[in-house]
Amino acid sequence: MSTQPSVTRMEKIVSLCKRRGLIFQSSEIYGGLNGFWDYGPLGAELKRNVKELWWKSMTRLREDIVGLEATIIMHPDIWKASGHVDTFSDPMSTCRACKKLVRSDQVWDMLETVPWAETIRSLCPEGKADVDGLLKWAKNKGLRLVPDLALVKDPEGVLATLAKRSSEATSVQATFEILSTAAAEGPLSTPCPHCGGELTEPRPFNLMFKTYVGPAATEDDIAYLRPETAQAIFVQFKNVLETSRVKVPFGICQIGKAFRNEVTPRNFTFRSREFEQMELEFFIKPDEVIEAQHGKTASLSDGAASTDPQPNWGWEVWHMYWVEERFRWYDSIGLKRSSLEEYWQKPDELAHYARATVDILYKFPFGTQELEGIAARGNFDLSQHQKFSGKSMEYFDQEANVKYVPHVIEPSAGVDRLILALICEAYEEEEVTDDKGQKEVRTVLHFHPRVAPIKVGIFPLLKNRPELVQKAVEIRDLLRQHMNVFYDETGAIGRRYRRQDEAGTPFCVTVDFDSIGENGPELQDTVTLRHRDSMTQERVRIADLLPFLQSQIL
Repeated sequence: MSTQPSVTRMEKIVSLCKRRGLIFQSSEIYGGLNGFWDYGPLGAELKRNVKELWWKSMTRLREDIVGLEATIIMHPDIWKASGHVDTFSDPMSTCRACKKLVRSDQVWDMLETVPWAETIRSLCPEGKADVDGLLKWAKNKGLRLVPDLALVKDPEGVLATLAKRSSEATSVQATFEILSTAAAEGPLSTPCPHCGGELTEPRPFNLMFKTYVGPAATEDDIAYLRPETAQAIFVQFKNVLETSRVKVPFGICQIGKAFRNEVTPRNFTFRSREFEQMELEFFIKPDEVIEAQHGKTASLSDGAASTDPQPNWGWEVWHMYWVEERFRWYDSIGLKRSSLEEYWQKPDELAHYARATVDILYKFPFGTQELEGIAARGNFDLSQHQKFSGKSMEYFDQEANVKYVPHVIEPSAGVDRLILALICEAYEEEEVTDDKGQKEVRTVLHFHPRVAPIKVGIFPLLKNRPELVQKAVEIRDLLRQHMNVFYDETGAIGRRYRRQDEAGTPFCVTVDFDSIGENGPELQDTVTLRHRDSMTQERVRIADLLPFLQSQIL
């Protein structure tokens, strides 16, 4: 990954995404809609490739997982049973000045990215304030950027307060809070990231989007856009069990849209209001059933998770198995383990029903953030739906001759976050030398061939030579039945290569005069195959193109 400054790198990535048709802001011609994003031609292909690879890895290549596609709107009692109606909320504060809502637990993360806050941090190294610098800034740029910040509204008074409370200014954050506080005594204030004003005390804000089912918009008709795809899997557990001839341990997976009314969507597509999830609920036997059957459960100290699944695995081994499976899959699509981190949630961070949760984090330019969580959820969800619906969620295990409510391991990944991670991982600017010895900057997306939106670009060397064009079109028609290709006959060949580099196309094929036998029969029906990453070129027979390319993308 590039070592260029993070903000600059992220800005360039966002610009490339629009310029090359990866990602557009939703409703842009109407001013956009914050937290919603559209995928352009290249982005749609990239996203489809990733989802198909995940689906194939979960269902086609395994015999113990089946798929589901459920509705976005479900019975509202589902969300009461799952706890979302009562507890699915974020702590929110309102700015007393600009009236904007801010997630209270994200204020300081937001203040890491706004320029005015960066200026104040630079003037308060290690909490020691540059009083003259702060006074000058407050009376000039501060007036325009954050007119409601206490320091800007009353520079001399707030700096006097800072001197009086200097013993409390033990860090940059503490100094920040003093500069945001109008009163010389009393509690310190946290500034609004938008205008610098004072924030109210946090209060819970439910993240689910409400809607109504039917013609009457009454309280009895309220429904919700699902905030996750998992609950549909739990409520269809018995139907899948009875129709698929599966037995525990087995999984049900789903890819689908989810919606959360994020008050402060940010970091491009990372935190959005409409997004897609790829989730697996893998149902396993309770440990006590394993112990009754096999005498004891296998332990991690035995190295069990590194082997193929065994009948005596308990929840801990199954959990670690899925953590390692997810890391292996990310590596297979181009996210190296060195770009990822494994974070085990501490006991006080766990959801009340979770026995353990591992977050897989990616090192984005704006910080290391979660891509996927792998949670051991116990039997909480099935038990809740059994309680609220009155329908049994018990499974009769013929091998153990006992009934039980299965426990579950849940790997849950965000598709949009993964797409953004793949783009960030692939993005590079490198200095290269052209054929004339001139240095230039090449922008390239090093997508793994499996996920690349376009697999191969196909070019006739000259568009005004019908025999070159005809041969190139024949190759296009041969390959397009098996993969996404792009035909381009406009511009210098070097410029066409650069366009495909920016699109992340791993291979380019050029039909030249050798291809049509003008320079002798020995090279007839061969083409120049150019490799994106190394920029090396080789002669390949047209008859060998398809098998070679398929070997790279499958």
